[in-house]
Amino acid sequence: MPEPHALTHSPEIPDDELKRLRERVAEQAAIIEGQTATIEQMHERIQELEARLAKDSHNSSRPPSSDSPFKKPPPRSRRQPSGQSGRRGITRPLVDAPDQCVIIPPLPGTCACVRGGTEIATTVLAERCQVVEVVIQREVIEYRIVSGTYTCGRAQRSTFPAGIEAPVQYGPSGSACAVYMTQYQQLPYQRTAGMLNELAGLAISPGPLPLQCVVRVAATRLEAPVTVIRGALVAAPVAHADGASWRVNGTLYWLPVLSTNRFAAYFPHPKRGTEALDAFGLLSQFVGVLVHDHGSACQRYQCLHAFCNAHHLRKLIAIAERSPSQPWATDMITLLCQANAVVGEAQAQDLETLPASNGEHLRTRYDTILSKAETVNPPRPCRPGTRGRVKQSPACNLIRRLRDRRNEVLRFLTDLRVPFDNNQAERDLRMPKLKQKASDCFRSGPGARDFAIICSYLLTLRKQSDDLFNSLVLTFQGHPPMPQLE
Repeated sequence: MPEPHALTHSPEIPDDELKRLRERVAEQAAIIEGQTATIEQMHERIQELEARLAKDSHNSSRPPSSDSPFKKPPPRSRRQPSGQSGRRGITRPLVDAPDQCVIIPPLPGTCACVRGGTEIATTVLAERCQVVEVVIQREVIEYRIVSGTYTCGRAQRSTFPAGIEAPVQYGPSGSACAVYMTQYQQLPYQRTAGMLNELAGLAISPGPLPLQCVVRVAATRLEAPVTVIRGALVAAPVAHADGASWRVNGTLYWLPVLSTNRFAAYFPHPKRGTEALDAFGLLSQFVGVLVHDHGSACQRYQCLHAFCNAHHLRKLIAIAERSPSQPWATDMITLLCQANAVVGEAQAQDLETLPASNGEHLRTRYDTILSKAETVNPPRPCRPGTRGRVKQSPACNLIRRLRDRRNEVLRFLTDLRVPFDNNQAERDLRMPKLKQKASDCFRSGPGARDFAIICSYLLTLRKQSDDLFNSLVLTFQGHPPMPQLE
């Protein structure tokens, strides 16, 4: 390729040859420009793939169960260890009235007089030990009716108690045990039938139909308490929303949850996002503060919003690990953690709001860090000849969210009722996900809806420290306990 100074007009080079040389230079320049753009795109793609490969539960929203067993992520938890250091142990007390008392006589052959048949006087000592056993047995109650004739000659016949409709059926405790094991302890139907047969002698068919009927009865009777739970969630000042995928009969469903520290409600739906939440019907009535993961479907509702900062911390960790030239990410992590600690101290002192100076200082630091981040991560310009929105880097997208939705990100600073993260809803989704892992999937939509109703009720009772099994027994007796609203 000739040098640029050789392409100027010269009497030794004909005009047509000079024209061809200039066209060739232009072609080569276009090729170089295209190759440069391709290299930039490939470099961005390589960085994107490397970042995707480096993702795990500590720098993304992936669950810990998806982490590779061959690559242990670095310590990442912000929580303090919950060990028993410095805590006094508690010994189980003796029972005053044991069900059975065994007196242990002296061992034979320990004395010559005993061997000779001489009796000895014994005294029961005060020292005692108790062994707690679990006895599971079947109890069959037979009901018999009678007939008679009054003195007036009129015949009378007694009737079976309400609820007894078949020659042989399972009572409230047996039905409650089946529902408790399948819907709360997440056992599959066949394993539940085998357990009841081996431990209690209840010869339930290994097929799912008998147990499904019991579950259907429980779900029908718990619809009224779940309606009360849903009403309490709508009236809550702060609630958490989240969702997870669910498999029902080979189809991918969506399971939204709305919960507080006292209530929880689930609602399976074949569609994800807006359709599922609209069918859920609770967020359209909710007027408090809704804590969620920045989902666009949740942001449509006319209530105050608060974003989960645990998600922001994971994204910031990913940026800090991939790009050492982005110190602002580490600064923002430090700021958010310090702000959370300040709020925790204020809550421990029963304060309703942060001192004005503390809140303003934290918000000023927040804005300063974002300003530095914007200088390092300017938005990518639109390339000539292209249309549509330009794909920005993860850092640029996160900076824009933290800037544009500043009030939602820092809602926990202005309203001390609002938590720092959305862990409440994420914890409440573990039970349905565990059910899917243990039982593979639901075989029908009605079965999934029954599980959502029963799970909403049982998880609410667990949060309120109520007895789940006795509540299920009362449910099958026709009197399900209502959740406590206060």
